Amino acid sequence: MDQAARDGVDPAGRGAGRLARAGLLALLLAACSTEAPILPAPVYRDTAAPFASVAAFEPARFAGLWYEIASYPTPFQAGCANTRAEYTPRGDGGFDLVNRCTRGGTPAQVTGTAMPAGPGRLEVRIDAMPFLSSPYWVLWVDEGYRTAVVGVPSGRAAWILDRSPVIPPDRLAAARQMLSFAGYDLSQLRMTPQSGDQGV
Repeated sequence: MDQAARDGVDPAGRGAGRLARAGLLALLLAACSTEAPILPAPVYRDTAAPFASVAAFEPARFAGLWYEIASYPTPFQAGCANTRAEYTPRGDGGFDLVNRCTRGGTPAQVTGTAMPAGPGRLEVRIDAMPFLSSPYWVLWVDEGYRTAVVGVPSGRAAWILDRSPVIPPDRLAAARQMLSFAGYDLSQLRMTPQSGDQGV
C-alpha cells in the first residue's frame, strides 16, 4: 500500500434515448447489491479481500463534477462514453446527483440523490426508481480530492473517477492499486472513452 492509500482508507424517448438512459441507470444500480436484483451483473472482486471506505471522508470536498475514467462492465453500459457525475450538496448532508453520458452520439441524463450512510459511504437512489438503493463506498480519494475510487461491497461494480477527463498516470496507477487491494480483478477493468464533450 502506498502512503496515499494508507491515509485514505480505514486499517464517486424511445429507441436510442431510452437505451442510453437505461445504460446510465445501470451505471448507478447495476446490481450493486441485493437491493437491485433486476440488474444482474458479474462479481468482479474477491469478496474475502479487505473492503473499507475512507474513514476521514469530507463530503464538502467530494462535491462537484467527476469524470468516469474506468469502470467494470455492467449489462447496459456498453457504448456509453463521456460519462460523468455531478454532486450538488443538499441541506440535509446528502447530494443531489446528476449523471450524464453519450451513447451512440445520443446524450442522456438521470437524476437522483446520494445520502450519507457512514464515513465514506453513500446510499444512491435514482429519481425514476426511488424504491431501489445502492451502497456506494468511496474506497480511496487522493489528498487533493482530484481522483477517487468507488466500489460496492458485492463487488459487482467499481469506478475510477477524476476531476478531469484525462487522468495523470501516477493517480491512475494509485487508483488501480486500490482496486487490486480491495480484491478487484484489474483484467476486467475497462477505460471509459472521454472526449471532454459535455453532451447534455
